[in-house]
Amino acid sequence: MCLAVPMEITALADKTADVTIGGVTRQVRLELIDAAPAVGDFVIVHAGFAIRRLDRDDALETIKLFQEGLNLELI
Repeated sequence: MCLAVPMEITALADKTADVTIGGVTRQVRLELIDAAPAVGDFVIVHAGFAIRRLDRDDALETIKLFQEGLNLELI
């Protein structure tokens, strides 16, 4: 099973971004997002790609649900 996870953008490069959740940072590709994101934006990440931007409230609510459902500390 694969999960698409909301992560916060912490750095941007040409076509990639560093994204973070729960102290874990990954580099993701940005080609699937229709508008250029900014540092501090939240994106849904799946298989190494940012696939959609989320507003902050939706991202934090989704992270909260992950934490409760999986008993994880993510933020």
